[in-house]
Amino acid sequence: MCSEVVCAAPSIYLDFARSGLDPRFGVAAQNCYKVEKGAFTGEISPAMIKDCGADWVVLGHSERRHVFGESDELIGQKVSHALLSDVCVVACVGETLEQREDGSTEEVVYAQTQVIAENVSDWGKVVLAYEPVWAIGTGRTATPEQAQSVHEKLRAWLRAHVSDDAADSVRIIYGGSVTAANCRELASQSDVDGFLVGGASLKPEFIDIINARA
Repeated sequence: MCSEVVCAAPSIYLDFARSGLDPRFGVAAQNCYKVEKGAFTGEISPAMIKDCGADWVVLGHSERRHVFGESDELIGQKVSHALLSDVCVVACVGETLEQREDGSTEEVVYAQTQVIAENVSDWGKVVLAYEPVWAIGTGRTATPEQAQSVHEKLRAWLRAHVSDDAADSVRIIYGGSVTAANCRELASQSDVDGFLVGGASLKPEFIDIINARA
């Protein structure tokens, strides 16, 4: 099985990443804004991303939501504009530890996915990433069973609220302290289609994660 690998680089390194990586690897920005142009100091547009040779963007990452205060509505607007600009999207959803412990995981990820879905013009250009906030950079990882449970429910949500085609074709990837030690068991779950990898992508073990389904 051939894995698709996309490197999500900081914006100032997009051109460097694209020029240095083998063409078989994709390149993604870590964020973009919701409009084509205007007085938005410090922001980048999908058009700028494409100028650098990249064709993906990560939107709704937990740090954008919880550190920078981005709302579901803003993330949805970004998804819409990126897709209309012919940039593929990795759209992130996930709950905090408090939300998991109070039993509202499904409510939270469904609400986040709903706003994303309302702004998707082409599901063929979208990857959903489930990243439980409590497992990002903490060393804690959702068990394979926990990850599979949420992924399965997200796929069922797509089937019920979008279409069978979307549910069957959209890749749902897992992010949250993925390492070489846990990737194979996570990858063995039927609804885990890949990974959104943070720190481990900077280590040699990233090769093992890429080949987790081999």
